Amino acid sequence: MAFERGAPSGDRQRLRAAHREFGSEHADLIKAAGAERLIRKNGWMEAFRTRAAMDKEVAEAERLAKVAAINFTALTADDLARVEPHLKGKFVGALKWNDPWSVTNPHGLTMAYLAYFESLGGKFVRGDATTLKPTASGKGWQVKTADGMVEGKDVVLALGPWSEDVTRTLGYSFIVGVKRGYHMHYAPAGNAVLNNWTMDKERGYFLAPMDKGIRLTTGAEFADRDAPKSPVQLERAEKVARTIFPLGERLDPEPWMGARPCTPDMMPIIGKAPRHDGLWFAFGHAHHGLTLGPVTGRLIAEAVTGEKPFLDMSAWRPERFKP
Repeated sequence: MAFERGAPSGDRQRLRAAHREFGSEHADLIKAAGAERLIRKNGWMEAFRTRAAMDKEVAEAERLAKVAAINFTALTADDLARVEPHLKGKFVGALKWNDPWSVTNPHGLTMAYLAYFESLGGKFVRGDATTLKPTASGKGWQVKTADGMVEGKDVVLALGPWSEDVTRTLGYSFIVGVKRGYHMHYAPAGNAVLNNWTMDKERGYFLAPMDKGIRLTTGAEFADRDAPKSPVQLERAEKVARTIFPLGERLDPEPWMGARPCTPDMMPIIGKAPRHDGLWFAFGHAHHGLTLGPVTGRLIAEAVTGEKPFLDMSAWRPERFKP
């Protein structure tokens, strides 16, 4: 199979537009679901060990501020010490991205959204997506669930890295790989507090204060989706992380892993299936699945119901892949 084309600047601009909308779409759902306690709106931070690395990143931040109204703050070493008094190491400073929101419990937010959906009359059932097939009449779709066969005129495939298990059986060949990342929660030692989501920029790992503890996340691992876990990165990152922050005991039984579905142009596949009526695709969001979830849901809902989508979806069309 061949990829039709890369991602021109116009397509990237459309993806950035979707990112700009994430706040309002999430905000509406957060309020309706009563999930405000799970959201922090104080941005995140990159800490630097060398002046050269910091100067390069600050220069890029200044460029972005001019073209996209990005809000940031450059922190000196003394500023960083005041903001994060328990952070150790010879950091020359930090860059604080002020605008992003963070979620202290992604699963909790998802469950809050589900509860809101059910309060509106929605129903959640478990089933086997690989049983999806057209109905006997050919005018809808059916899938086996724990509650029996479910049928509908339209169906949306939003299965993340498992989407190809279904799309392949329907005759579609998409170029989707995965980038796997490992995670572990830790108790802070003693009275230590981490105030900000913090990246050790030149060592490539992240520390984040979450409801379940201080979360350590790794860089990306390129591997088959179902390959055995190999949390080598986490073991190495933990050794470095312990030198800059007083991490206590591990709080998870074992490292857990996420597989982010990625296309060659790092843009999702959103839209109507080219060869099937009533079939819609919404997957391949890479590292932005949680961020773009509500935006994607609104776009698909508007398209399915015949409304004009509030954003141009053409850059994410499934037809850009040719079998």
